[in-house]
Formats: sequence, C-alpha cells, structure tokens
Amino acid sequence: MAAECVPEGPDLKEMSEEDVWELINDNRHRISLGVKPCMLIPYLRQARVLTEMDEDEILSCLKLNNSSMRTSHMLDLLRIQGRNGAMAMLESLMIHYPTIYTQVTGRKPSAVPSGFSGLIKYSDLTEYLVKALTGMQKELKEARQEASRLGSRCTSLEAQLGQTLERQEESRRLKADHGRMRKHLAAAHQDILELKDEKCSLYARYTAVIEERSAANIHCSDLNLQVYQLQFELSKAQTERDFERQRSLKCPTPSETQKLQDEISALRRQLLVPEKFTPAREDILAQDLVEVRDSHMELAEQLRCYREENEQLIREKQEMVEHKECLALQVQKLTLDCEMYQQNGTVKQSQLRELQTERDHACQSRDEAQAQIARSLAEKNTLRSAHTEWKFSWESQGSSSDSLPSSPSPRPRLRRMHAICPDSMRGCSIESGDVTPGSVRSQNVEPPCPETLRKREKSLCSETAECDNDFVFIPSGNEVEQSVMSPTPSCQSNNSDGLSRASAPPFLLRSRPRAMRITGRVLTISFQGEELLSQLQVVGGNKTGVFIHQVTEGSAANTVGISSGAQILEVKYEQAQQALRMVLEDSTLEEAIWALGQVRGFCHLSLRPNQDAYKNLLLQNGEAMSGDSFYVRVNMSLPGGSQDALTVSCNDILHITCTRPAGTDCSWRASHVHPCQLLDLKTGNLPNYYRAQRLLIRAIEDMSLQPMALRKARDKQKTVRIVSTGRQGRNPLWVCVEDVNDKSTGPGDASAPRGCLTLMPYTLVTPHYPPVCRPVLLLPTILGRVLDQKLAKWQGFQLCEPELLSSSEHAARLQRSEVLEESEQGGQRCYTLQSVERVMKQGTHCVLPLGLDCVRRLHRAEIFPIIIFIAQSKSRAARKLKSKVQCLGWSEEQLLECSRSEESLLDKLPCLYRIVSPDSWDDKTTLLTTLHSIILEEQKKIVWVEPDLW
Repeated sequence: MAAECVPEGPDLKEMSEEDVWELINDNRHRISLGVKPCMLIPYLRQARVLTEMDEDEILSCLKLNNSSMRTSHMLDLLRIQGRNGAMAMLESLMIHYPTIYTQVTGRKPSAVPSGFSGLIKYSDLTEYLVKALTGMQKELKEARQEASRLGSRCTSLEAQLGQTLERQEESRRLKADHGRMRKHLAAAHQDILELKDEKCSLYARYTAVIEERSAANIHCSDLNLQVYQLQFELSKAQTERDFERQRSLKCPTPSETQKLQDEISALRRQLLVPEKFTPAREDILAQDLVEVRDSHMELAEQLRCYREENEQLIREKQEMVEHKECLALQVQKLTLDCEMYQQNGTVKQSQLRELQTERDHACQSRDEAQAQIARSLAEKNTLRSAHTEWKFSWESQGSSSDSLPSSPSPRPRLRRMHAICPDSMRGCSIESGDVTPGSVRSQNVEPPCPETLRKREKSLCSETAECDNDFVFIPSGNEVEQSVMSPTPSCQSNNSDGLSRASAPPFLLRSRPRAMRITGRVLTISFQGEELLSQLQVVGGNKTGVFIHQVTEGSAANTVGISSGAQILEVKYEQAQQALRMVLEDSTLEEAIWALGQVRGFCHLSLRPNQDAYKNLLLQNGEAMSGDSFYVRVNMSLPGGSQDALTVSCNDILHITCTRPAGTDCSWRASHVHPCQLLDLKTGNLPNYYRAQRLLIRAIEDMSLQPMALRKARDKQKTVRIVSTGRQGRNPLWVCVEDVNDKSTGPGDASAPRGCLTLMPYTLVTPHYPPVCRPVLLLPTILGRVLDQKLAKWQGFQLCEPELLSSSEHAARLQRSEVLEESEQGGQRCYTLQSVERVMKQGTHCVLPLGLDCVRRLHRAEIFPIIIFIAQSKSRAARKLKSKVQCLGWSEEQLLECSRSEESLLDKLPCLYRIVSPDSWDDKTTLLTTLHSIILEEQKKIVWVEPDLW
C-alpha cells in the first residue's frame, strides 16, 4: 500500500503558503468546474476554516447562480484562512475527489494519517473518514438499489413493449379488416346506387305505363261514344227501312204519293227558311255563347294547371323518396358514429380514472416524501446541535486541562472582517483585541462557546418576538462602502448585542448585509423603496399576475438583485407608524401601480420567479400586453362622446381587458359581451372607477334638478342604478389592501368626496352557465298568482308545489336555509329547494309562486331563476287583467302598491332581470305568449351574478 502511494510531486508540508495557493490558483478552473461545495463543506467545517455563516453564504446567496461560482467563492473565503485553508482544501479534495487532487498536486491520494496536515485531530479525522466511508457505502447501496429498480423497471418496460407490439399488430390487423370492410361498404354502396337507378327507371316506366293507360282509357271512352252513335244511326236506319218497307207494302195511290211529296217539299222549305229570333233572345244567346267559350277556356287552363301540378307533385315525390333514402343512410352512419363515440368515451373515462388513481398515488407518495424529509431535517438539526454541544464541551475541558498559568498569550488568528452589518458596528472597533471569543457578534474564526450560543439564541428570539421573521434588512450599497472605508471608535463587545435598532424599520430581523430568506419558490427582499415606481416598471394584471418588466440601473432595486420576469406577490411597508400589507397576486395592473406608488420608504417585496408566464405577456416587439381580465355590470348610462369611447347603457355587461391602456388617462379598455357566449363584441375606452364615480354623482345631481315629467321619461330608459357598499376610502373592486383603516383614495382622485365613495358605477360579476331549464319567477307577486296557473299548463312548465313537513324536519331545513317561503295554506307547508330541484331534474321550467326573498336563497344553492317583471299601465287589456285580480280578492290599489314596492327592489338583486312593457301585449293570451318567448330567450343567455352588497 505504501508502494502504491509514493508521492510524485513536491511535499506539500515543505511548501510555503504562497506556493500552495499558487498551486491551487493554477488549477482553479479545474477545481471550480469539477467540485461541488456541498461535498467539501463538512470537512472544512470540521477543520474550522469555514463557519456556519460562511456555509449559508456559499449555499444560499442568490448572486451565486451555479456550482462553479459557489466553489470559486469558497476558495476566496479559504484564501483568507491562509495556509490552513489551502491544506484543508487539498485534504478534502484528497478524500472526496482523488482524481482532481492528483491533477492539482501531482501526488497520489493517501489515507495514511501522516499525509494530513494535522488541522483535525486523529480521532476526529478517523471519525470523519468512517462517516465518509459509511456515506459512500450507503450511496453505493442506494445506487445498487436504484440499479435493481431500474432493471425491474426495464423488464416491465420490455414487457410493456411486447404488449405494445402485440397491440400494434392487432391494430394493424384491425386496420386491414377496416380497409376490407370499407371496400365491402363501397361495393355495397355502389350496388345500392345501381338499385336506386334501376328503381328510378322502373318508376319512370311505371309512370309512362300509367299515362298510356289513362290515354287508352280516354281512347276507349271515345270509341264507346262512337259505337253508341253508330248504334243510334243503325237503329235510325233500320226504323227508316222498316217504315219504307211498310209504305211499300201499302202501295199508296199516286194522288197520295203526290200529296206526300208536296208535304215533304213544304217541310223542306220551312227548314230552309231561318228562324227569326228577337233581339233580346239573340243577345242572351250571344252572351251564353261567350260565357260558354270563357268557361271552356278556364276549364282548359285549369286542366293544364292540374297537369303541371301533377307533374310537379310526381317530381317532388321522387325527390322526397330519394331524400328519405339519403336520410336513412345518414341515420345509419350517425348511429355507427355514435356507437364509436360512446366506445371512445368509455375508454377515455377509464383512462381518466386510471390517471386520477395514479395522481392520488403520486400525491400520497409526495406527502410521504415531504414528511420523511421533514423528519430527516428535524433529526439532522437535533444531531447537529447535540454534536456541537458535545464538541464544545470536550474542547472546553481539553483547553482547561492543558492550559498553564505562565503560558504566553496565543497568537491572534485570521478572521474575516465585517461579517455583520456595518450600520450595526459603527460604534465598535474592528481590532481583534477588543472582541472576546464569547461575544455574540464575534468576528473570530473559532467556533463560539455554549454561552455564546445561548446569548445568540436569546438575542434572535427577542428580535423575532418584535417583528415578522419573514423579512430581513438589506442596506444600500453606499452604506456598506462607507462603513468599510471609515474606521469607527472602539466599544466593548458586550454592547454589540444591545445595539440600537431605532434607525431601522420595525420589520428588522437581523443585521447581516444583503441577506434574504427563501421560502420554497417565494423570495422576500427588503430594501429602500423610496419612489418605488421610478425604480421598477410592472406589467400584467389579475389574470396573469403582476410582473417586473424593467429595473432602473443604479437604483436600490437593481442593487439588491431584482430583475425582470419576477412576479410580485405582496408588498409590505410602513406608513404613519403602521405596518401595511398588500397582496398583488390577483390584483389588476391599475391596483398594483397604485399600491406600489404608496411606498415611501423601507419596504419588503415578495417575489416568485415565473419566466414562462412573463414571456407569454411579451409581444414580438418586446412590448408587454395587458394581463387584466374581469367582467363588470354597468350601473349607469354613458354616451359615446369621442370616437374611441364605448357607448354603454345601464345594466350592460362589459369585459375589462386593460386597466392602464397606453395613451389614455383615467380610462379602461373594455368590450361588450355576447349575451349567450363569452365573446367580445365592440371594443372601446371606458372611464375608470373613480372617473365613472364622479360622472355617476353628477348624473344623480342632474336628475334631482330636472322637472318631474322629464325625470319620469328618463326613468323609463333606466339611466342610473344606485348601488353602494360599506367599504369606504378606496376602490371597492380592489382586493389587495388588507388595512381597513386605509384613508388614501385611488389614483388620480386624491380629493374625492368622502360622503359619496359608497356609490358604485361598476360592480364585479361572474358568469354562470345554468342547466337546461331555469325556474321562472313572475312579478308583481299578486299578478304572478294569476299567471302562474296559466303558464304551468303550457308544455315544458310545471308549478312548484309546497311540501308538508313535520316540526322537526321543518326546523332542520330552516336551519340549513333550504326553506324558500312558507305556503299560504299553512299547516307546516312550505316551498323548499328540494321541490324546485325535483322539477328541474325532469327537464321542465319550475314556475315559482314566490316573492323576491327567495332569489338569494336560490343563488346560494347555485339555482338562478328567470325574473320577469310585468309593468302596469292603464290600457284596456291591463284593466281586464286587473279585474281578474280583483276576482281573487285583491284590489287595484294593492296591485299597484305591490308593483311599486317590488319594482324598487329589482335593482338590489344580484342578477339581471327582464321587464315586460305594457305595449307588448293586448290580452292574457298574448301576454302568456310574450312570457313564453322571453323565457326561451333568457334560457339561452349566460347568467351574470354579482356579489351580494346589500
């Protein structure tokens, strides 16, 4: 073993301090790239060349972005320790990185105790080597377990690969079957087309045969008529022949014959003489002839039209038959597609259930791992504290037994200057002679004694009790330079723990310069935030979060390391000797700029690195787009005015897409929203909250000064909706400020009147997508009693029936807010949420014979009724309707009073409603038809609900 470890390079013990460090600096690049500080720090801490504060600074400093920078910083700290630091560094390389040790020193690593410099005692060195060997064996065991696990995983993956190949082969076979079936389907489709063509030809032939048959029937009737005529002529000829035969048999005398001939000639002359008609009879005959001719022409035209209609009907019949066949084919295709989609849905649902199961297992494993890590850290801290106390007690006993009364004073050790805040040490000397080893703020390299640890713990506990432990104090760079360059008068070490913190804000925790605390991925940085908006430029909004876009060079924010791309979660600062906290995680850009503009001194920013979300905000030209997105309900009418201004009416729903648009002041960028879909329509500028609040106050003042007639005309148009809130002093749409006593107003309106800040020009709303059939509530309530029964008789509507409950069940449901309203019948009968839900599950509209008090109870159960208010008038139809109301026991005055009282309560509802104007209906039938069309129209719309502010 000794022959294998023969040194090849110079002996390190014989080299001077400069030569050793020159040897290390020559290989600094190799050491920085190949060494991890976390591996060497335990040995360096054991050798007492690094302190716990140095370890925290190396591993936790944000400016050290990678392992190379941390290693280089560690070498700088070891350089301060001189030769001990170099030897401890080389010995740690010899233990953990033997290859690098050989490359640096030219010597082979040796485990012989004589090969070490003696910075660590032999027993401690043996214990450390045993621990290192145990750790390596444990890592080897874990590596082997990981290899076995990966081997089993590889085996399972190979099995899965085999299954995948089998499935691929099966899918290939199925594809071949599918192709064959498609070919068969194409051949069958071709056969069907041929059969259709043959059927069409048969239909054509059948039509031709029918036409030929009809022609043959007509020809047959003509022939029958001709046969009848011929038979008549034949009978006539036979009669004449018989008569002649009889006459010839009689043999008349010539005189009789001559007489008969004379009579015949006379008759012939009479026949030749035309009959003379009277003029009136001629006119009648001529008119009859014209009418006969006209009727003949009309009949011919009708016959032609009938023939054309018959041909058109035949063609339409053929088209309908073809369309029917096409629809049958489409139905078959859709049936097949539906079955395929059902199978795909079943497969996807099973996959989703498997993924959910895997997710639950993963979450459980994560929780177990976190619990294991927490237990390991707690055990590690316990062991570390026990080890430290044991080591300090052992060293104190050894030093007390070895010390002699006449021993010379020990040589002062090397120390790193200004390890604490320069501001806290302005009254203390930097000389080592005035600082005792037992001081809490000691600058010596040697570890503190147990008394020092107790003092330090007591000091930190007292500081923690006074302030929030999530924040630290980071002075500016100028103060650090001044404290380092200018010497200060000396002071006793026992005063270093009791330094005054009056100059620091109440958030001060400890006085280490440029220190910061990391909690997960959230980083809290404290610095001097005077005119914070001049140091930072922010982008984003409530949808994406607020991000830092640009940081001013040379500012305090730039000095502490704040860069673009970090998301601002919250800001804490002090104002008028009061600590304020503003959460900006879900705030708008306008709200965030106002909150950051309130900072006038020392502040704490909680940041989260989120480069992906920040890059999504940036456009191609480097500019940032808006990150705001929320919906509001407008409580006043605003005319368009300028070309880019948006014209809105009262109760309109708007989508706010930017609260700080470029080039405009005190304006928002908004869009109208499609009533049935979340689609933006017309876009334009809108006054922001405080500007709109002033316009609302001015509109109310103008309305109070207008004549009564003009005011009634404007009331019909609904120009203003009065909505107020109890939160005063700031924008009620903002949620970041958590101090209820904040008396600062919004941006751009420092002199807003205090008495009018409760008026809200806009209210936040959220979209809800109701089920197939929403309940229906008709107002006024008295008029609704008349129309509910009639409307419930329509198809798709059903009247809500009261339930009979026992006393205990009634009390239980009343406590759970499931009782909507008591029934007028009494006897523990009441309308409940369950009765409404039962009707809705049947796919019908539930007609509610209730009042306005049930709306908020239904909203708490995620049920959003369609509210329809029927306005009253003095028309004849309204009088008829009022007469039917009077038949039910209510007077006209009661109806008008109920209408006025409930109309005034409509604006206090957290949802939209519809008003039926008196001009849109004439009687009860048209009113019910109008209500039916309104219900169908409202069913398709999105339900916008605002928070209940009343």
